[in-house]
Amino acid sequence: MTAPAYRERDLTPALLAALRAMPVVVVTGMRQVGKSTLLRRQPQLAGRRYVSLDDFAQLEAARRAPEAFLAGTGPVTVDEVQKCPELLPVIKRMVDEDRTPGRFLLSGSANFALLRDITESLAGRAVYLTLSPFTRREISGRVEAEPYLRRFFRTLELPREEAEVAPVTASDVFRGGMPPVCLDPGTDPALWFRGYEQTYLERDVRQLTQVADLITFRQFVQLAALRTGQILNVSELARDARIAPTTAGRYLGVLEASFVVRRLPPYLKNRASRLIKSSKIYITDSGLACHLAGIGTAGALERDPLWGALFETHAAAEITAILESRWPEARLSFWHVQGRHEVDFIVEAGREVMAIELKAATRWTERDLSGLRAFLHATPNCRAAVLAHNGTAAVKLGDRLWALPLGLLLS
Repeated sequence: MTAPAYRERDLTPALLAALRAMPVVVVTGMRQVGKSTLLRRQPQLAGRRYVSLDDFAQLEAARRAPEAFLAGTGPVTVDEVQKCPELLPVIKRMVDEDRTPGRFLLSGSANFALLRDITESLAGRAVYLTLSPFTRREISGRVEAEPYLRRFFRTLELPREEAEVAPVTASDVFRGGMPPVCLDPGTDPALWFRGYEQTYLERDVRQLTQVADLITFRQFVQLAALRTGQILNVSELARDARIAPTTAGRYLGVLEASFVVRRLPPYLKNRASRLIKSSKIYITDSGLACHLAGIGTAGALERDPLWGALFETHAAAEITAILESRWPEARLSFWHVQGRHEVDFIVEAGREVMAIELKAATRWTERDLSGLRAFLHATPNCRAAVLAHNGTAAVKLGDRLWALPLGLLLS
């Protein structure tokens, strides 16, 4: 059986540039997003020595004699490096002796920024990149062009003719961006995600922390998934899971460290009062979120009360992936004035921002624009406010206010 065709990732240009500039480059991301495939099959990385610590023999060799394991000439790629922390002091020492760019390319399924020992070992020597689940750009093989999101922020130009973009469907949200599910129509998402959940609980959780009660932890993960796209209330989540708030905080830390959950901070830099200061919580992949929420088919998703939140979760994953890979200087947040107005996403680049409000339908009303108008009024440095709908019309609605197809914005 031949391997499926390799698909270029949006992160590749940033990865290659980092290897030309830094002695250590670290690629992280949730398990199964395609890190190993990227490191092994990207043509520009073909000349590197590759070792995977998922291989038990390689892991034992690294633990027993880390210096000998890394000895030799030429650049080295070490996959799943967090499994052998003993390698990191050796890498630090070798880099201090020779800071040749690209010497070490490391990968891991844990957020090293949240693992103090790793971050401190490589401080000043490494650059960190995050590989997200597959996006629409990557699935379609159209990663050469600048993301439209960034281009619109810079130029505020609409397409010269009506955009030929596909809407975001319930199937897109249900399948998400995990490669075995989104790239192979023959994969049963329910079966694959069930195995993924079991593997994650049995392997990653036990490696990252001591979770004594996996049943309670699994229930906690499911309760977190039911809150995807909502403002996070740790005390309420702990109460529903029947655990202490400190335990809930620790469990959230585990989910963040393994990239299963991400928090979106609030945007607070404007004149509005009563601004929400808590973060929003998102499951990183919408397909996994659907599975954890107990939604079994794409058809059931469209009728489910969580449809709007999961649609937003999918958009959050797509936008985050674009920013992390092709626009790293930009930051993503949300805006919420308690009891009055909200905007789903705020993209901040330098001193200017862009507001994005989602609409899962193809049509919109004046009411759908109220949050964007309030944000424009409260934020003089807002460059553009965009209603991202699921149709095909790209139109200017007023001063600094546009309606754009979500499919175009994510292209």
